[in-house]
Amino acid sequence: MNQTRTGKFPIGFRRGGSEWQRDLQGLLSFAKANHFAGLDVGAVDLSDLRAIVGAGLRIGTVDLKNWTAMVSVDAGKRKAAAQENAAYIRSCVSAGAKTFFVVIIPEEPAKPRRDNFRLAVDGWGQLAAAIGPLGARLAIEGWPGPQNSALACTPADYRAFLKEMPLHVGVNFDPSHLIRMGIDPVRFLSEFASRVYHVHGKDTELLDDELQEHGHLQNATFAKSHGFGGWAWRYTIPGHGCARWGKLFSILKDAGYQGLVSVELEDENFNGSTAGEQEGLIAAREFLSHV
Repeated sequence: MNQTRTGKFPIGFRRGGSEWQRDLQGLLSFAKANHFAGLDVGAVDLSDLRAIVGAGLRIGTVDLKNWTAMVSVDAGKRKAAAQENAAYIRSCVSAGAKTFFVVIIPEEPAKPRRDNFRLAVDGWGQLAAAIGPLGARLAIEGWPGPQNSALACTPADYRAFLKEMPLHVGVNFDPSHLIRMGIDPVRFLSEFASRVYHVHGKDTELLDDELQEHGHLQNATFAKSHGFGGWAWRYTIPGHGCARWGKLFSILKDAGYQGLVSVELEDENFNGSTAGEQEGLIAAREFLSHV
């Protein structure tokens, strides 16, 4: 099992949607043969979770369901979605899962953000109250989401949202999104490390020449955007972007973090083929194991 040099955090990866990763047994064989410690998965059957644990791997995170319904203007939909997710978490905990992944995406992104924030506090607050006795945790990722409408992405919004939530609601730390938004991941982590319940190994490269050509407010008129990115930035494997991984791991170590660092492979230089994606996961693991 590989782990980071700083902090000794086990290294896993997030299961993607490409064809070779849909074959769970083949994916587990790849993970074990290449010394990964665990997997993050989407919303899955309990049999898949049991297979992961049975293969000797850890479950990093499990995606929750019906994210937008949790931030619906309809109080009945929010309640029903919270109840559905509470039942799902209860069953997943019985199979060995502990941390559950979500992005706070509103059902109606055009509504004022303050209104959607209030709806999110109600919907996710209902779920948090329901799962308190289960020992489960929610890990919110700060992906900006469709139309940049997601909540709990910036330090100001994370701070406000977590203030409304019990301690078992925290952060899925992914520096790639912060870098993309112009936020310093080190400063972010220095504030929120105690509430980090999962970590994604993903990076962002900032492209100065393209920024000079196209800026960051408008879509480019003629240029094609980067895969897994925009015109002046792109997601990469760790080590190919701007994140200061050694410093980040030091902060996590000092905060007592004990979870996985899961590679989330979104990099135009590797995605798109079985060989490329496997190469990218292994290269990311190698980098992280030496930081």
